[in-house]
Amino acid sequence: MSKIDQLKKLLERKIMILDGAMGTMIQKKKLNENDFRNERFKNHKNNLYGNNDILNLTQQKLIYEIHTLYLNAGADIIETNTFNSTKISQADYNCEDLVFELNFEGGKIARKAVDDFLNKNPDELKFVAGVLGPTNRTCSMSPDVNDPGFRNTSFDDLLGDYEVCVNALVKAKVDIIFVETVFDTLNAKAALMAIKNVEKTSNIKIPIMISSTITDLSGRTLSGQTVEAFYNSVMYSEPLSIGLNCALGPKELEPYLIELNRISETYVSVHPNAGLPNAFGGYDETPESMAKFVKEWCKSNYLNIVGGCCGTTPEHIKMMSKTTNNENPRELKTQSNKLRLSGLEPFSF
Repeated sequence: MSKIDQLKKLLERKIMILDGAMGTMIQKKKLNENDFRNERFKNHKNNLYGNNDILNLTQQKLIYEIHTLYLNAGADIIETNTFNSTKISQADYNCEDLVFELNFEGGKIARKAVDDFLNKNPDELKFVAGVLGPTNRTCSMSPDVNDPGFRNTSFDDLLGDYEVCVNALVKAKVDIIFVETVFDTLNAKAALMAIKNVEKTSNIKIPIMISSTITDLSGRTLSGQTVEAFYNSVMYSEPLSIGLNCALGPKELEPYLIELNRISETYVSVHPNAGLPNAFGGYDETPESMAKFVKEWCKSNYLNIVGGCCGTTPEHIKMMSKTTNNENPRELKTQSNKLRLSGLEPFSF
């Protein structure tokens, strides 16, 4: 059975659990600059503190332990620690030449954590999702309000960047490629094209998950699209799931989850923040309070995949796993033959 068929079969009978935040767990360790550098980058000319992805090379045991905590909490899908493992994002640390290695090692650590868990729990099914983050640049908008035509990256640059990442993650034997926290759909399309290019050159089929981020209560992505417009823009890639994550807590994200549930003809995922950041930069949603939202979403038949983003911990994921246990997953809608187009708004003919 192919990986896609295996995932679909599982999604038909249960709500799958995605893991929680990586950054929250790393912050709890109170690492310093030397911890990020370790011996390998002892003489690196740039500061590396805050470059969580470099820990795939310098603190592999720590990343492995975090993955294992989420597996033990009930997560079915473990995300690689590769959110910023692109040349564009690593340029801030002068680490562009490490991109393949960051993704490969990030994938290997997550793969080992899952394989070790399955050796002890052979009756379970767990998966590794190789993460492609959005980068810190936007392809469809100018970063300079005085020059609307200016771009600080290009589609071709993003495409080449993402192809390196996808190739490394595939070589590390991830099960899924997850294009997440999408704030600019053009960036996401570069990632999706990179996946398709690797599929073609490697003669493989890769399960794809996509998750957008609604940046504020306007209900739009940063590049201005509504939920349905975004959906129309990316469904050509035939993703396993489409979802929402980050920026908002469960209360604020709920209306957009309802909207996605209304239109989606594929599986739906959601992994919100543990609330909006408070005055101290922390997150106030407890495992119990987030589980209440998840319970209602289960009863309303909104969910196929659920997990946590910024501020969530293994305790949050454990409560979500308990809450969704024995709950029925969202039923897929009948495929329609509508012509779905989009700009900032959707158009279905």
